[in-house]
Amino acid sequence: MPETVRSSALLALAVASILAADLMAQDPTEQPPEVHLGTGRHSYTWVRGFATLPDQPELGNTHGCVAVDSAGRIYFNTDTERSVCVFEPDGTFVKSWGKSFAGGLHGMTIAREGEREVVYLAHTGRHEVLKTTLDGEVLWSRGVPEEAGIYKDAGQYKPTDIVVAPNGSIYVADGYGQSWVHQFEQDGTYVRSWGGRGTEPGRMQTPHGICVDTRGDEPRLIVADRENGRLQIFDLDGGLRGVVSGIFRRPCNVFMHPNGRDLVVPDLAGRVTILNEKNELVCHLGDQPDPNKRAKNGIDKADWRDGEFLSPHGAAFDANGDLYVLDWNRHGRVTRLAVAR
Repeated sequence: MPETVRSSALLALAVASILAADLMAQDPTEQPPEVHLGTGRHSYTWVRGFATLPDQPELGNTHGCVAVDSAGRIYFNTDTERSVCVFEPDGTFVKSWGKSFAGGLHGMTIAREGEREVVYLAHTGRHEVLKTTLDGEVLWSRGVPEEAGIYKDAGQYKPTDIVVAPNGSIYVADGYGQSWVHQFEQDGTYVRSWGGRGTEPGRMQTPHGICVDTRGDEPRLIVADRENGRLQIFDLDGGLRGVVSGIFRRPCNVFMHPNGRDLVVPDLAGRVTILNEKNELVCHLGDQPDPNKRAKNGIDKADWRDGEFLSPHGAAFDANGDLYVLDWNRHGRVTRLAVAR
């Protein structure tokens, strides 16, 4: 072989090797050995393969919340007949329930009442909120709050979240309906409503999630005003006390850290945000670099990467500070972030 031809062949081989290596590096199925996220007290390790069912390969569409009971078990929602799934923190499946709630079980809160814990649920498809035992036995349900004078028919009421204040008052966010927040007494008796669609403070565009903030001298209600890209803070009577903006894309929900200082905000547009006791930004976790994968339900598993969220919809801490994040995804995705120790 002439020297010039041989040199050209070697050069071509070298270029091909570089290109092949580059393509391998971009392979979305290739995962790093371990992924670390966050900073300071919010430093986490991404736990691979959390929450798999024993008898089927996928969880099914995850479109709801995450909650943790006093035993440390993790509860989350799917749109399947396993509308509430329960797992141990190590990812071991415990049980599921809620066959009759399939399709639309969206908001979930676990609260202690006396000697027992109960589950409060918001169902968008059934246009109601419910209270159940930890095993799914229905204790009461409440349909459209006709007393508010807002709804022409049940189809306009699509509650997305529900929480309970220390005094027993119940608050419901009508996130997929008319963008109101409703207050009820502990037995479901209607009290008042506030909000409605709009962009000015006090009004809302999809009040998707709601949280009782007990960090101050008096409890406050934090509403994830998703399509306005902000959190709004109210007193327990519905009076506006503050707005947190400029940090979020599409905030879905809010949950308190067991340290009593910090908050986690799952953001549908591809990341999870941590706030401190002053509601200032601490860090964003798992920020999705590809805008085409944010807030999308149909991202296939081959395009998932550890360390990157897709459409964070619900999140909760356990007593140890480990964080569980539910992505809105048709295959079902729940991730555990273990505190780096």
